[in-house]
Amino acid sequence: TFLLNSTLPPNQLIEKMPASLKRKLAKKQAKFYIIDAVDIAKDIGLGNRTNMIMQAAFFKLTGVIPEDLAIQKLYESIEHAYGRKGEKIVNMNKEAVKAGMSRFIEVAVDPAWAELTDAPDPGAEHDSPFVRDILKPMSANRGNELPVSAFVGREDGTFPSCGSRLEKRGVASFVPRWIKENCIQCNQCSFVCPHASIRPVLTEEGSETPQGFESLKAIGKELAGKNFRIQVSPYDCQGCGVCVMTCPSKEKALVMETIASQEAQAANWEFAMRQPQPTIAPTSVKNSQFRQPLLEFAGACAGCGETPYVKLISQLFGERMMIANATGCSSIWGAMVPAMPYCKNSRGQGPAWSNSLFEDAAEFGFGMMLGANEQRDQAKELAQEALAANEISGEPAAALQAWLDAGDDPAASRAAADRLLPLLERADNPLLLKLNSYRDHLVKKSFWAFGGDGWAYDIGYGGLDHVLASGEDINLLVLDTEVYSNTGGQSSKATPTAAIAKFAASGKRSKKKDLGLMARGYGYVYVAQIAMGASQAQTLRAIKEAEAYPGPSLIIAYSTCINHGLKAGMNNAQTEMKNAVDCGYWHLYRYNPLLKAEGKTPFILDSKEPDYSKFRDFIMGEVRYNALYRQNPDLAEELFAKTEQDARERLENYLRLARG
Repeated sequence: TFLLNSTLPPNQLIEKMPASLKRKLAKKQAKFYIIDAVDIAKDIGLGNRTNMIMQAAFFKLTGVIPEDLAIQKLYESIEHAYGRKGEKIVNMNKEAVKAGMSRFIEVAVDPAWAELTDAPDPGAEHDSPFVRDILKPMSANRGNELPVSAFVGREDGTFPSCGSRLEKRGVASFVPRWIKENCIQCNQCSFVCPHASIRPVLTEEGSETPQGFESLKAIGKELAGKNFRIQVSPYDCQGCGVCVMTCPSKEKALVMETIASQEAQAANWEFAMRQPQPTIAPTSVKNSQFRQPLLEFAGACAGCGETPYVKLISQLFGERMMIANATGCSSIWGAMVPAMPYCKNSRGQGPAWSNSLFEDAAEFGFGMMLGANEQRDQAKELAQEALAANEISGEPAAALQAWLDAGDDPAASRAAADRLLPLLERADNPLLLKLNSYRDHLVKKSFWAFGGDGWAYDIGYGGLDHVLASGEDINLLVLDTEVYSNTGGQSSKATPTAAIAKFAASGKRSKKKDLGLMARGYGYVYVAQIAMGASQAQTLRAIKEAEAYPGPSLIIAYSTCINHGLKAGMNNAQTEMKNAVDCGYWHLYRYNPLLKAEGKTPFILDSKEPDYSKFRDFIMGEVRYNALYRQNPDLAEELFAKTEQDARERLENYLRLARG
């Protein structure tokens, strides 16, 4: 028996089914059933949660246990799994069981399918050996068939970037459709997209475009002579709907439609990705999104609150980044073997990424920085030696001096390197030939360590503190979900009072650790606390300031997570960030030590005075808090009051610092 969840009617489904699946069904003489669990879940109110529908259909069709017993056990599992989420959720899942038991249909299996042959793989002739021999077999769940010889040349575990763009998984049932008449060209949809699957595209006015590639006259002086379009990749989109909820236009410029109705946009996406990248400085939220994301189609949860931060950082600095990643969610969606989501631009430049299992990302990144800087220093010594020897002159000498003069200025070192590299390739001077071996170190690198609160607040805190204390120019990004997200939702020192998590099943009793305030104590560490959904501009500014700061920087980014149990759904992930700041649960600030030299107060509180009357509504909108109230109302009231008081005290500390 084979059961398939499909939104397509039988005749359309059969047309789209691959020959390999049809062949297996026919050879096994299988009973074939389909069920539109997506539509059923939507009707019931479960969103995209189809698991209970599919389980019920399985028990009905297979008869492995009596139907009455199956329903009884499923209901018991629903009470156990969802009881703390409220009676409404429990009842909806019970309705899902009833629907799953009845709303499937049988599809006839044609015996002739047994003789079908596989269609040729389109574009296979252009595949690299890695794609042909490793990526495609692994993506097809045939990784166990790979011989050891397939990995010759990759013994160190290195995988090439840009693999995720080849997957085209098409996992979303609904994807956004752009309505150009309603668009105000703010690019916020692209800014918040967790998966980089919706982007602004610029084309030349009057240029030839595919049919259906509608566009608007671009707004802005730097965009004169351009047409503007928002393009969605239907097969890369996760269908989270965050872009739709974020769209600020009075009449939404994005609406969710079935993926079947948007399949034509796949060709438009391919055309859009072939357009030249505009050279527009990322001075605003809008302009930042004209830069290519060098993190795309990461395997994070739909609506993830972490990936938008890393995607933005990749847009700003990705072409010269070196990243050390702590183990956790960000290492899982950041390295989905074999399809790496980090990628490179048309010049072959992109982030270099590595992960250490031992939650020592700060020290690991620190070592990367020391090693890369040592090689750059050696390159400088060679350049100085070549100039001092008076063996070169003319343009090579001028280009060499220009590179030395550029120093650690990222833009200047890039321009100087672009001028110098062609000359090094043609050089016959021994010193210049040796300098050419350091070609990857001519541009000022941007060093980063990424990780979650489990790394930064708990396991790796000692290393993080050591690296911050070093005074060296390295950037640490903490994706703060206030819980160990990847391992199943355990409590960390970032978990606030009253939140339910594993190891704090009756509500955490101790307050959240103020990591930013502790780092600020050094006086020479740049510290920022951000929440993209609350202020996109503050997020952009803080990230740019942190990277430019000539010393250690720490960015703590509030990241909504499925472990929070948002009653409004993960499509409201960015809105939840805004609500967190509006009610005083989270605060936005920047501590920039450079301001002291200007006679200014280095601590800037960016968030406005909160409305604490909204605090209770905010926490009751998340299962991690409201479940405690259902379990023990008296204890919940006590801990809710304490967590609000903790938030008020944090704000008082920040206000004192802001006053100087």
